[in-house]
Amino acid sequence: MGIQSLPDALSAAQEMGLDLVEVADKADPPVCRIMDYGKFKYEQSQRAKESRRKSTHVLVKEMKYRPKIGPGDFATKTRKVEAFLGDGSKVKVTIMFRGREMQHPQLGRRILDNVAEAVSHVGRVEVFPKQEGRNMSMVLVPGQATRRQREAAAERQEALASDITTEETVTEETVAEETVTEETVTEDDEAVTDPNPAT
Repeated sequence: MGIQSLPDALSAAQEMGLDLVEVADKADPPVCRIMDYGKFKYEQSQRAKESRRKSTHVLVKEMKYRPKIGPGDFATKTRKVEAFLGDGSKVKVTIMFRGREMQHPQLGRRILDNVAEAVSHVGRVEVFPKQEGRNMSMVLVPGQATRRQREAAAERQEALASDITTEETVTEETVAEETVTEETVTEDDEAVTDPNPAT
């Protein structure tokens, strides 16, 4: 419509049954728009609601461990961490040190490494372990571990499997040797104790 005086713009908006809305007050001259202001505000609120609905709200859960945790408690808490990661939440894993435990941070680091390894199939480390006063913490996020982490885990599994296979082979060889020895001894005994020697 071009540049118009305020009374002309107001009368044009009233003729159309709409509102005159100032959209850029700092411009010279100010920029106005003829629109249905109520409808505009409604559509704006609907767009904001839709964007809030589409945005993902990530919760950060926290699980606390102690350096002297037992295997049963460790397994229970680690299953809980796994469930949190499965639900799509981030998990902050914290080791709480008390008194002289502060002298042995490697114990806390070992526990955090064990937790990360136990949940590597559902989560990965986002923030690596770091000491914060009396606590040591790391943050896990949902998702698979990186390729390097998966390869390292696969190598550990293969090494463990080869150790188990070696132990089974050694056990089978030992059993076979014992069987051969028993058969040899039994044959010798029969040769010695035969009451009717063949002459």
